[in-house]
Amino acid sequence: MIKFLHSCNGNAAMISIFQIPNAYMTKITSLLFTALIFYTSCQSQITAKKDTLTLQDTLRGSITAERAWWDVIKYDITVEPDFATKTLKGTNVITFRSNGDGQRMQLDMQKPMEITRISFGKTNPTFTRNGNVYYVDFKKKLIKGEVNNITVEFRGKPREAVTPPWDGGWIWQRDSFGNPWMSVACQGLGASVWYPCKDHQSDEPDSALLTMIVPSDLTAIGNGRLRKLERSGQKSIYTWAVVNPINSYNIVPYIGRYVNWTGEYNGEKGKLDLSYWVLEGNLTKAKKQFTQVIPMLKCFEHWFGPYPFYEDGYKLVESPHLGMEHQSAIAYGNGFENGYLGKDLSGTGWGKKWDFIIVHESAHEWFANNITTKDIADMWVHEGFTNYSEVLFITCEYGVQAGNEYAIGLRKSIHNDKPLIAPYGVNKEGSVDMYAKGANLVHTIRQIINDDEKFRTILRNMNKEFYHQQVTSEQIELYLSQQSGKDLSKIFDQYLRTTMIPRFEFVIAGTKLRYRWSNCVEGFDMPLKIDTGSTIWLSPTTEWKETKIDASTLVVDRNFYISSSKM
Repeated sequence: MIKFLHSCNGNAAMISIFQIPNAYMTKITSLLFTALIFYTSCQSQITAKKDTLTLQDTLRGSITAERAWWDVIKYDITVEPDFATKTLKGTNVITFRSNGDGQRMQLDMQKPMEITRISFGKTNPTFTRNGNVYYVDFKKKLIKGEVNNITVEFRGKPREAVTPPWDGGWIWQRDSFGNPWMSVACQGLGASVWYPCKDHQSDEPDSALLTMIVPSDLTAIGNGRLRKLERSGQKSIYTWAVVNPINSYNIVPYIGRYVNWTGEYNGEKGKLDLSYWVLEGNLTKAKKQFTQVIPMLKCFEHWFGPYPFYEDGYKLVESPHLGMEHQSAIAYGNGFENGYLGKDLSGTGWGKKWDFIIVHESAHEWFANNITTKDIADMWVHEGFTNYSEVLFITCEYGVQAGNEYAIGLRKSIHNDKPLIAPYGVNKEGSVDMYAKGANLVHTIRQIINDDEKFRTILRNMNKEFYHQQVTSEQIELYLSQQSGKDLSKIFDQYLRTTMIPRFEFVIAGTKLRYRWSNCVEGFDMPLKIDTGSTIWLSPTTEWKETKIDASTLVVDRNFYISSSKM
């Protein structure tokens, strides 16, 4: 079965299902890739229709007074899904610390899910609902510095994912043998689509437990390590634990007929446990495909520093959708083939030599899971650096020139429809260009630094400086300027906050070269490398400059994401 996206209608893409004979799979895979590009365009249209912001957007995306006074320490989630009715019931024991005095707490729980009961010690606080938000009113004020916990009971039929992971929610599918297969994909949409929490990236629990009650013929996998497995009648009870901070959207159940094998990687912090979970019947091809994990880890530890979650191990788990960066339990659904569903997103040939999901989603362990943006408006930090990790992986495997070609090839997917950074405080993402344009921004900065060892040191130190932290784009921008020793502020303003691509304009008059930047922000002054038979660095500004040079064979270095125009 293949899902083929063929139109946008209202607020969702329509889906048609076709039975595809094997003989036509190559052609259909190509059509599927085209459809996925079309889906992205549809999503941009859908997003445009949703630009009118509401109170619910603000409640979800901002630090309200009812959120500000408390910090999450731990989530202890228990969930029991019912595959037949597509419903959930469960509890979340939320341990929290009071930053200040507070009596009213905001919890997030998206409709149609509902909170049924809240316990606080021997009392039951009252709670009221406002759309996707619940307000919990304690009988007395909780004092700054106190650590408390509440038990929140919930139930309902969660939003079902239409095209996960892009249009997320709970996933109820059957595998090729007809067995139940369940999971969740909820980045952007939010973890509150299925469990009650403080659904904001700026506040991560320091640790988390996920207990899943499932039929005894199914296996349940979660983040981190298996802490306990119990049998009770026809049910199995799996408890998984992470001991590191984790984004709420990264907490994930995978439930199905899984088989497992393990391995280890001798990394920068010692032995890293590797664990792989795939559906029955996929074991042989998975073992072959997943040999790419160790070269990937070796490359990324070289460029980014130690894998950030040695204590929780590294897992790949086959999922009923393409993939997601679920911390220490990465979702894999790329069909055990190289490329992105068999295609090369760059069009250069380099993208078909490795498995896109293994490389891309694993890189998110450094950029998204280790370094997390406080507001999803700054998500270019996650996706730009992660998209660039693909360039670096190719560089590790095939050399600098191959990596450069891949980065340049990614530009064909850039729309420049809107800025990479979106409005803050309303749970809104910037342009989908955060991937390819974000990567090419990083690639351009790498050229400006002009020293790969220094660039590598900056990336490694960045993961050390912001280890397990939530950050803003401005923090990352300032850090890169400070560590590179170059003022990159106008470059960030240009590429992150406008849709303009800077244009290098030049005039050749005999042995004189006149040049400047146009189509750019005021004060834009990015250095540029050209070739006139030898390498020359120019320092263009928005004002015309002139230099004596034989520029008859002038070629602008293609590694800079700019346009150029001979006047």
